[in-house]
Amino acid sequence: MPDLLWDDVREFFDPDLMGALPDVSVPGASVADWQALFDLVGTAGWTWEYLVGGVAGQLPCAAEVLARPADAETVELRVRPVPGVLAIFRLLSDEEIDFDVDLRELQGQTGVDHLCHLLRTIGRRLGKPVQLAAEGDYGHPVLGFDPAADRVVLLADPPSSSCPLRRGPVSCCLRCPEGAA
Repeated sequence: MPDLLWDDVREFFDPDLMGALPDVSVPGASVADWQALFDLVGTAGWTWEYLVGGVAGQLPCAAEVLARPADAETVELRVRPVPGVLAIFRLLSDEEIDFDVDLRELQGQTGVDHLCHLLRTIGRRLGKPVQLAAEGDYGHPVLGFDPAADRVVLLADPPSSSCPLRRGPVSCCLRCPEGAA
């Protein structure tokens, strides 16, 4: 049985509503969590590319990457857990794991299943929640892996298609004075 059904979450997979690259995070992370993620990427059979300033290189240990000066070249870990699905991890802080997924690659029940598998795999490895929020709206996650439930769950109700504020970010819709359906 899938964690989430397309018909129940299709609004949260709408690039026009959520932004094409919604924000995914693991709050309360540590250098050890980043290293566990690096180890997962290396052993899960996923395709990956580590970039420093846009130049590909070998994946170092997490402590080395996170100890870099603030003005150092940008660092990305681009991971393809399945062909056609890209997660871009941005190594900005040892206190939170941040990454983007492209909702245009995650349409239909197959897309939902791929995303749930990714969130679940990372969450289980770290033993922590993994939350997805609309692009640029970190404070309002809409779905995520819940370690206590050991599955991906909804964290907000999908916005009503009749919401007059639906044009904006999803959290705006969720706070609609008329309420979400």
